[in-house]
Amino acid sequence: MSPAFRTATLSDVSAVVELVESAYRGEKSRAGWTTEAELLGGQRTDPEEVEALVNDPAATLRLALEPALSKSGSSEPADVLIGCVLVRSEGEHAHVGMFAVRPTLQSRGLGSALLAEAERIARECGAQRVRMTVIEQRTELLAWYTRRGYQQTGQTEPFPYGNPRFGLPTRDDLRFLVLEKGLG
Repeated sequence: MSPAFRTATLSDVSAVVELVESAYRGEKSRAGWTTEAELLGGQRTDPEEVEALVNDPAATLRLALEPALSKSGSSEPADVLIGCVLVRSEGEHAHVGMFAVRPTLQSRGLGSALLAEAERIARECGAQRVRMTVIEQRTELLAWYTRRGYQQTGQTEPFPYGNPRFGLPTRDDLRFLVLEKGLG
């Protein structure tokens, strides 16, 4: 799948929240393979977080769009949000996060296209390496990133238990593994 990409604006906030929530939490997320519903309930993001990211000069929230015919009967195309990824510039490193693909479109190459776009943005920002965190129990997701050149650094980060803004854990052993890839 070859989507069109553009940078998110404030008018995209609610659509991004809906997309991210549908990809990771609740029943809608079970239509795809990236669901965290077995590990976490509650929210994955909220409008305030997405708005802050859109306004952050060190962050680029890229949207993957698919042209579609307008529902109003017009022949003018209306873009449909099908994926997103965040790239935050951190000097020689860039952090990739908020990576989401509409569950019904997963396993069609869109994730690989989004990841390549994130890496392109990171290079443009001057990063030499890309980092991300993945919940340790997400073995299929860790394998997906490994196939794309990401390696575990041996570093871990604690899960923010007690903060419902990050979700409601269903188990007490969650933590993040730090993955990294060189952009050489």
